[in-house]
Amino acid sequence: MEKIAIVTGASQGIGRDIAKHLARHRIKVIANYNKSEREANELKKELERENIQVDIVKADVSKREDIKKLVQYVIEKYKKIDILVNNAGISEYKLFTDETDDDWNKVINTNLYSAFAMSQEVIPYMIQKKDGCIINISSIWGIVGASMEVLYSISKAGMNGLTKALAKEIGPSNIRVNSIAPGMIETKINNRFSKEDIEQIKEDIPLERIGKTEDIARCVEWLVEDRYTTGQIISINGGWNIV
Repeated sequence: MEKIAIVTGASQGIGRDIAKHLARHRIKVIANYNKSEREANELKKELERENIQVDIVKADVSKREDIKKLVQYVIEKYKKIDILVNNAGISEYKLFTDETDDDWNKVINTNLYSAFAMSQEVIPYMIQKKDGCIINISSIWGIVGASMEVLYSISKAGMNGLTKALAKEIGPSNIRVNSIAPGMIETKINNRFSKEDIEQIKEDIPLERIGKTEDIARCVEWLVEDRYTTGQIISINGGWNIV
């Protein structure tokens, strides 16, 4: 039977490649987006040219009401949810002393609350069938922290804590929960770095190159297929951070 996957923040960047990769491996993908409608429609058309159907669904996953509607749409149409990829995320690049309560609410709600609430809404359906896979897209900054990105680092560190604790709680229901912590990946979120900055970063990476979104998508595919990995924070960073 075809597996059903929700991928949040799927219209661009890492989420887009995760959605494409899963869809090309015979998984029915519900690609969530919020503001990037044009990019979401482009994703749908790209896959349709390969005779692959993907659902695109608008929802602000920082809000419980939108999350409930997204999950209900999937359940009503497909009767189950096998895979959840919590990928939606934003960043604020500024001094900690300049951060505001509004910044806190925006970053924490989009990055961390969305993973909490999406998981909470999806898990009951996974428990019913005693099977499921939740994958949280974290960051290297959730492990080591990043100057000028304190709120982002907090949100991703929280996601890692959520992953470990939840894996212990719902493991007896045969539901696996893991995080992927990318290092520097070629996405729009890193466009603020100059070419000189990127070259300096490359020098600090043992593999001497920046990662690609496909590197993360392939790990997601593996975690979907694997049956005995849970509670893990998987670092994909070219050796930039080795612990």
